[in-house]
Amino acid sequence: MDKVLIWDWPVRIGHWLLVGAFALAWITGESEEWRLVHAFAGGTVVGVILFRLLWGLVGTRHARFASFVRGPRAVLGYVLGLLRRDESHYAGHNAAGGWAIVALLSLGLLTGASGWLVYQDSGGEWLEEVHEALASGMLGVALLHVVGVVVSSLAHRENLVRAMFTGLKQGRHDEAIANSRPLTVVLLLGWVALCAWWLTR
Repeated sequence: MDKVLIWDWPVRIGHWLLVGAFALAWITGESEEWRLVHAFAGGTVVGVILFRLLWGLVGTRHARFASFVRGPRAVLGYVLGLLRRDESHYAGHNAAGGWAIVALLSLGLLTGASGWLVYQDSGGEWLEEVHEALASGMLGVALLHVVGVVVSSLAHRENLVRAMFTGLKQGRHDEAIANSRPLTVVLLLGWVALCAWWLTR
């Protein structure tokens, strides 16, 4: 296998935007002084996720949900393969990683929706607690995802973090995508800015 183009620009930029925005939202979550920054970061998280949901339907080959969302048997098989050191190699997301992504997207939307209601002074203290619990759940899944990335990187002898910067992974030439869609990033950034602005009005 050679290094081939797997991740397009919208996937890569969206990934790191989501990481940065969630980290900023987490850091500013307890401060009333930074309330607007916290809300803007949350709006960015929601904007990225909404775009990613669309891109999961119409994006490049490995960005589509159909290419990486698999059933429980595939996930169990991948995890057991790691334990036996007989793991399967995926050009895109592996079976376990696919579930982590679905969980992160779902928790991100729920966290953002509850946060917006709190920002609008709706729901009271119980909703704030729900919002914090969802954010904590998202952090937990994110940390589990990081552990999975480290384990998979070691198992496959491939730097998966670097791949999310360069777009290049080990794979066959017939698994590569033809175009990294750089112009689509303009749509992504514009959409995210619009969401962040609208959700903090």
